[in-house]
Amino acid sequence: MTKLDTIKGKVTEAEEFARKIWLAGLGAYGKSYDEAQGRYEKLSAEAAKLFDELVDKGAKIETEAKDKFQVKSTVEARVAEVRKKLGLDKVSADQKVEELSAKIDALTDAVAKLAAK
Repeated sequence: MTKLDTIKGKVTEAEEFARKIWLAGLGAYGKSYDEAQGRYEKLSAEAAKLFDELVDKGAKIETEAKDKFQVKSTVEARVAEVRKKLGLDKVSADQKVEELSAKIDALTDAVAKLAAK
């Protein structure tokens, strides 16, 4: 083997080694990409699952809130009805007493006029 053949052999070995380094780098990039893609897909699936769970929880809370609001509205309506029957709906108690006093005074005057006849 001549020196030229030896040099060509060393160059070939160096080229092959450089190619292997290049391929190892590409392999590392590809593996990193695959792992990142897998993590992204896993996170995406977990995020979608979490979103669905939050939607379900929100729907339950909405239903409970509507039920409570409906009960509260029913109770408030009944209280308003009782207040109205008692004459306490919009008029203050003092004002109601004054109105009743005025009516009693009017009735007293009317009875006095009838008694005078």
